[in-house]
Amino acid sequence: MIWKLNEDRPIWVQLKEQLGKQIVTGRYGTGERLPSVRDLAKEAGVNPNTMQRALASLDQDGLTVTSRTSGRCVTTDEAVISALRRDIARGIIDNYLEAMAEMGYSRQEAAAMAGNESPIEN
Repeated sequence: MIWKLNEDRPIWVQLKEQLGKQIVTGRYGTGERLPSVRDLAKEAGVNPNTMQRALASLDQDGLTVTSRTSGRCVTTDEAVISALRRDIARGIIDNYLEAMAEMGYSRQEAAAMAGNESPIEN
């Protein structure tokens, strides 16, 4: 996986978001064991403590479950995964609408453009 990290927000938050996206897109399936903290940190090029903080936050959100004997696994609770999927989708839509508003489009025009019903003449 290619990790996209920048300095505009805390790294652990970005790691958490990217891991969450990997879960909702099925890269890590329900009940699947995640790689170790050290392996994920090495892959992302971050300190293991930073990765641990991101993973602990996923645990708190119920997306992952940690067991001393089997490591950290993705939840089997589909409702939790579906809720995150909806939250991510809402964020994408909000970002789109905000960008379109900055360019002077109304919500209706932006929605029409997203549905390929462009109000712009070619």
